[in-house]
Amino acid sequence: MATILNIETSTQVCSVSLGVDGKVVAIKESNTKNSHAEQITLFCEAVVKEVGIGFRDLDAVAVSKGPGSYTGLRIGVSTAKGYCFALDKPLISIGTLKAMAAGMIENEKNSKDFLFCPMIDARRMEVYAAFFDVELNELKKTEAVIVDENSFSDFLSENKIIFAGDGAPKCKEVLSHQKNAIIKNGFNPSAAFMAKLSEQKFSQQDFEDVAYFEPFYLKDFVAGIPRVKGLR
Repeated sequence: MATILNIETSTQVCSVSLGVDGKVVAIKESNTKNSHAEQITLFCEAVVKEVGIGFRDLDAVAVSKGPGSYTGLRIGVSTAKGYCFALDKPLISIGTLKAMAAGMIENEKNSKDFLFCPMIDARRMEVYAAFFDVELNELKKTEAVIVDENSFSDFLSENKIIFAGDGAPKCKEVLSHQKNAIIKNGFNPSAAFMAKLSEQKFSQQDFEDVAYFEPFYLKDFVAGIPRVKGLR
């Protein structure tokens, strides 16, 4: 049985859970934009305190590795690494879309009837997406997709597919002609969905190199051009 701190910061949601034997025993999260840096360590302290243990009682720290927000991922990974270095604990990484798919499956009563496509907004009409079956097998690897009326037609022609995440609303209009496309609103990543996956990786001793691990950005970071008043 392992006690694992799970950290999710890949999107606007800042979420931390404490998992014991794969079950969530405490969770703290917020949907406040651009608040990760100020909230993440407070959330970590809160969930540990709620259960009545100390950080040294942790067996591992798990972090959502992406894809997602460049800044959010950097904050989550650097926080997880900091705990691992300070406490001499192993680091576990969990694919963000896989954890989301796990949550989607858990939330769907008749999950065996569907395929699942978690989506993260990548700006404009682009999303980060992957496909999973009810057993959480990855049917289509994570990729950046520009959504249009023909997107995912190969899967939609033969399967009912649930799309969820902050990228899913982009599909609502362009895929409205596809009868097998089911768009779920209000679904977000959560550290709660990481608990079972991080427990599995712990039991397999599937750990990352704390010194060299980097988030899965999928795309290179592109800095915006700063706007200076009076200049064009």
